[in-house]
Amino acid sequence: MSLTPTLMAAKKAKGMSFADLANLLGLDEVWIASLFYGQSTASAEEASKLGAALDLPPAVVDALQAYPTKGSLDPVIPTDPLIYRFYEIMQVYGMPMKDVIQEKFGDGIMSAIDFTLEVDKVEDPKGDRVKVTMCGKFLPYKKW
Repeated sequence: MSLTPTLMAAKKAKGMSFADLANLLGLDEVWIASLFYGQSTASAEEASKLGAALDLPPAVVDALQAYPTKGSLDPVIPTDPLIYRFYEIMQVYGMPMKDVIQEKFGDGIMSAIDFTLEVDKVEDPKGDRVKVTMCGKFLPYKKW
């Protein structure tokens, strides 16, 4: 069962943003949003704070502490236009990014576990811009 509709409705009813909830918990707004989509796990303390802030029933507070099945969002090729643009970016720039990363670091990957992601608004007279910053630990492949 997805908790997303329940959590989104509670957030809207309280007039809170992800940034508001992030300030309350001392965490990043993108991480809070990932919790709402079942892609992260809250500690008991974090779940309790969210439960109190959003008047969540105990079953939802408990469910926020469950271990998720990460990356299980459907469909594989996203149909939402904004999410699809990230897919498109990876289709166009994924291999170039991989090559540049490997030139700088060697053979390996960027961690999605030891990782942060920030979304910022950059005001521009020609139209505001979205700035996405991903920062992941480099993990070299080992030889054995």
